[in-house]
Amino acid sequence: MSKKSWQWPDSSIWVTFLGFLTLAFAVLVVTENANAEGRCPGGQYPIGGQGVGGCAPIPGAAQSAPQENPGYWVKTWGAVASSPGGDAGSATGHQAKASAERQAVERCRQGGATDCTVVFTYYNQCYAVVRAARPDNGMRFNTGATKEQAQERAAKDCKDLGSQACSVFHSDCTKPFFQQD
Repeated sequence: MSKKSWQWPDSSIWVTFLGFLTLAFAVLVVTENANAEGRCPGGQYPIGGQGVGGCAPIPGAAQSAPQENPGYWVKTWGAVASSPGGDAGSATGHQAKASAERQAVERCRQGGATDCTVVFTYYNQCYAVVRAARPDNGMRFNTGATKEQAQERAAKDCKDLGSQACSVFHSDCTKPFFQQD
């Protein structure tokens, strides 16, 4: 018996094998970036259809952590004090209501009155005092996001009580501020 030596397979088989290997490699390279979410980034899945598509978060998938709060808003107070004799005082920008009330009373007393009392307090907004032309109609207070809005509201209140002529006596604002941690 003669021993046969090993020989390369027929060249057509070899060419077919190399062609298959090349095709398999090309498919792997092209699909390497494919993922289960289709056209959407990781953590999202495709929605829509018929030419309109979008992506939505996968329920239960990890979401990015919310950004830490770098600080907080601080409320500020304002107050108005007056006396029966007509003296008045106001204060704005206080972090405590009592502090704003104390300063408003002190400013009212600077006019010489000893019977000043707080008549109006507000926070994080503007206020206006409108005086009626007739003294018996008194004054009206109101608030708003701006001085103009507060003045308009107070003037409307004044006119609603029957006064034809109302004028702005005083207006001011106290706004919150952001406190960095």
